[in-house]
Amino acid sequence: MTNHKSNAFNLKVSNKGTGSLTLVFLHYFGGSSLEWQFVTNKLSAKYRCVAIDLRGCGDSEAPADGYSINDMANDVSDVIQVLDCHKYMLIGHSMSGKVALALAARQPRGLQSLILVSPSPPVPEPISDADRQDMLTTHGQRSAAEQTFEKITARPVSEEIKDQIIADNLRTSEAAWNAWLTLGSKEDISAQMNMVSVPVSIIVGTADKAIKPDVQQTMTLPYLKNATFETIPDAGHLLPWEMPNELTDFIQKKIDQFYPE
Repeated sequence: MTNHKSNAFNLKVSNKGTGSLTLVFLHYFGGSSLEWQFVTNKLSAKYRCVAIDLRGCGDSEAPADGYSINDMANDVSDVIQVLDCHKYMLIGHSMSGKVALALAARQPRGLQSLILVSPSPPVPEPISDADRQDMLTTHGQRSAAEQTFEKITARPVSEEIKDQIIADNLRTSEAAWNAWLTLGSKEDISAQMNMVSVPVSIIVGTADKAIKPDVQQTMTLPYLKNATFETIPDAGHLLPWEMPNELTDFIQKKIDQFYPE
């Protein structure tokens, strides 16, 4: 793990493996780059794997503001440039799926394709006002984090993984937490989606209660001109934790399809 300074604050970045293709991994709301550790442990044998703690999350610093989709996309773009990633795939999960779409709409040089895991849609995410308010008022309470864990997972995980999921929730900064619920998740970037020219591969768990599978069918896919949609049966929202082997196989399949060696 290394620190990368972006806009006068530090982002925590994991950079392991080598290869002509770089896989850039981004995490979900209330998570950290640690969710990708099992996936990157396998894929780093063949590819360079970069995993970023977004601002205010994980071990990255938390500025008081600057948590728009565009701000987070700027951070990711900055890391990619500094690390000299010539050819890369963006792999975004949930919140960062929306960030990845915003970055892809800029048509950055070197981007080969997107892999989106249960992404937040380019239109405002369908979270009820009651749920938003509950998450705003209870953040930082362990009991609330434990309830969130039960909601966002469907497959059993180890106690160690459960503890890490809860810890990541609790250490997400108040600024980042509040900004996503009140601003980022409500942003509408759908008008930019006609600029996404690379292939987009979406995968979700059929038992995802956080962002239900039909959200992708009605609020994401209609805005993308070159996208596919696949599911993993009986899995929840946290595929990198719940089903790392299946998700790794899916990513490898897409690499073979879009970046054959």
